[in-house]
Amino acid sequence: MRQSLSVLSLDPGLLHSGSFPPLALTPEIRNALADHAPVAIGVSGGQDSTLTAYLVKAYLDCIGYQGNLVLVYCHLGLIEWQASLLMCQQLAQTLGLELVVLHTDLIARWQKRWQDNVARYRDLRCVKLIMPWSGPGLMRFCTSEMKVAPICQALVRRFPGQTILSVTGIRHDESDQRKHAPICQEQPRLRRARLNTSGFDWHPIVEWTLADVLAYHQMHALPRHQAYTLFGCSRVSCAWCVLGSRENLLGAAHCKANYAAYRQIVSLEVTSTFSFQRGTWLGDIAPHLHDRDTLAALAKSKLQAKRREADEARLPAHLLYQKGWPTSVPTKAEAHLLSEVRLSVAEAVGLIIRYTHPEEIRERYAELQAEQKHREATKLRKGRRGRENPSPARL
Repeated sequence: MRQSLSVLSLDPGLLHSGSFPPLALTPEIRNALADHAPVAIGVSGGQDSTLTAYLVKAYLDCIGYQGNLVLVYCHLGLIEWQASLLMCQQLAQTLGLELVVLHTDLIARWQKRWQDNVARYRDLRCVKLIMPWSGPGLMRFCTSEMKVAPICQALVRRFPGQTILSVTGIRHDESDQRKHAPICQEQPRLRRARLNTSGFDWHPIVEWTLADVLAYHQMHALPRHQAYTLFGCSRVSCAWCVLGSRENLLGAAHCKANYAAYRQIVSLEVTSTFSFQRGTWLGDIAPHLHDRDTLAALAKSKLQAKRREADEARLPAHLLYQKGWPTSVPTKAEAHLLSEVRLSVAEAVGLIIRYTHPEEIRERYAELQAEQKHREATKLRKGRRGRENPSPARL
């Protein structure tokens, strides 16, 4: 069932309710705002978050809100459009709001992930080599881990003991993933039972279309990011986004400020033999930015990737990772196959690995199974102790 929306009757210079969709509200949001709960609007420099900041600020002024209202920008390092921080600073200045800037480093996270995945493969803690990149669905840690988590952590520190509203300018027509996004939902990362802190994600422009957003910007002369106006991009996120369209990647390639991040990412493509996107090598987006050595290394990496994929395709499904892995010790024939594949993949990617002999592999699987049983037994014992000796908070 769709949540009801509320049509705003505000200053038409700020909210033209007759021409545009209403701001989306729910009873939870209304009650929190009536109690002057702190509101944090996530901004990125993009047109959706800019619009959201203007609309929410206008609405809160209209209802006499007297709580804490801040803008929050999570800077992901070199991979950001250089103009994004300036856009957020100018927005905060225009609206007369504080801008909270948090810093993380997405490229460093990918590099560390690759190092960790190589170590896992070396020590036979995974069956297939794992890519360094984030991706769609459950793999989108570039958002959950690098943005949502640090933002929620910062808000809990800033507003302990309160109900926090974390505002994001997402829209239903952006993607299949977002077309069913609710207006309001509890945000578990804002919950701290000991601090009596909780919070909600609020999506006030979910019913707006791209045409609405563009029309509103034009009507009120709101500033737009150079990624749109100079480089023809349809979205502003990371300059080099793992979910970005080819057109947006090509647009980013026309901005010199994005070149340093581009070269670091392509270097990791070459080292890992994993393309930045499924079926798309970022190194092919702007080949004119590479020297001869890089072009040769990229071509070699593509061949290595095909060899790695062909080797790993030989593994039957029952040997691949699944919940509770490893579920059994491979047979001698399976261990021989695993040995051949591991040696070939390691040679193709240039890795030094352990457990390459069939008998070593079988022994390693038995060792991993023993470790898993020990972890499960330890977890079970802790659970029993917790039930027998509940903490005062649970009583």
